[in-house]
Amino acid sequence: MAEDDAAPPVRVLVVSDPGQPSRRVRTIRDLLEQSLHRDLAASVSVQVRTEVIRLRSDDSLDLAEVRRLGEERDRMDAILLLTEIPRHHGGKMVVGEIFPGDNVAVISTPALGPWAGRRRVVRLLASCVTHLVNPDRERVPDRNSLRWTRWAVEGAQHQVLYASSVFGGARAVLGMVTANDPLRTAPRMSSALAAASATGAFGIFYNSIWQMSNYLSLTRLLLIGFLAMSAMVFWLIASNGLWDRPQHGRLASVVLLYNLSTVVTLFLCVFVLYAALLLLILGGSLVIIDPEFMTDILGTEATFVNYLDIAWLSAAMGVIAGGLGSSFDSRTDLRRLTHGQRERQRRLPEADEEEL
Repeated sequence: MAEDDAAPPVRVLVVSDPGQPSRRVRTIRDLLEQSLHRDLAASVSVQVRTEVIRLRSDDSLDLAEVRRLGEERDRMDAILLLTEIPRHHGGKMVVGEIFPGDNVAVISTPALGPWAGRRRVVRLLASCVTHLVNPDRERVPDRNSLRWTRWAVEGAQHQVLYASSVFGGARAVLGMVTANDPLRTAPRMSSALAAASATGAFGIFYNSIWQMSNYLSLTRLLLIGFLAMSAMVFWLIASNGLWDRPQHGRLASVVLLYNLSTVVTLFLCVFVLYAALLLLILGGSLVIIDPEFMTDILGTEATFVNYLDIAWLSAAMGVIAGGLGSSFDSRTDLRRLTHGQRERQRRLPEADEEEL
């Protein structure tokens, strides 16, 4: 009889947050089954479910709901929570936590970083299942451990997988930015793009802007573009209340991660807007402005660089106008943009729950 036939089947339930975590789980389910089948030498069944993982009033994860899901689907040998909530213990970023008494493991996807491929996620999930199914890790080597993480035992029923203290925070911020999906969010700024295009188009028709862009140095043009994007980011944060403040001192470091990821996400969105506006104005100027006429106005021979400078300066003007004159198409989209806003939506109202 084969070894995997003799061993009892292993049942695994993966509960993932909507968005990036659930998309990752859908793409790795079969790969995870194969990896666990090889590591555990047993037949493995992986079930997946998308569910908002709730937070209790003390900011701890609500595992009671997860236990209920496991009971509904018969007995589960391991329940994995794949959440976009960043976890932080004692100044260190937490990649995963294991609660053997509940057969539950919690994995924080931001701690994996922005370029966490399918195999890295599978290795981490497989490592958590191995620790749950085979608690005696000395006899069962963990072949799926990541070189920049380490397991630590904190109590008989609690194990924590910490990220590297050197790059853990930066990796988590970039992972949160990836989870915010800035490239998916940028198209929602169509109203801002319309307002910016209307203002930026003036740069094509007013030769004073041609002359100004011709005299400005490359450094100053880049600085103007950066300041324009910064002004729009500041306006979006201030006008929509996206800057989070910690309600408790112990949450200050986590809220800092939220705010950093919000700023970086919005900068990427505004950069996409700026780039689109730059291309629109550049194309329009190449069609409308005759090179000989520009040469006559500038007093020097017109080149493609002159067209690019005009488009860059006009786009900076347009971005400022777009930021001040418009916002996202709906506050609903905006509330789903950042981690801090999404965390408020997942928080449970009860204040008297017992702490894990």
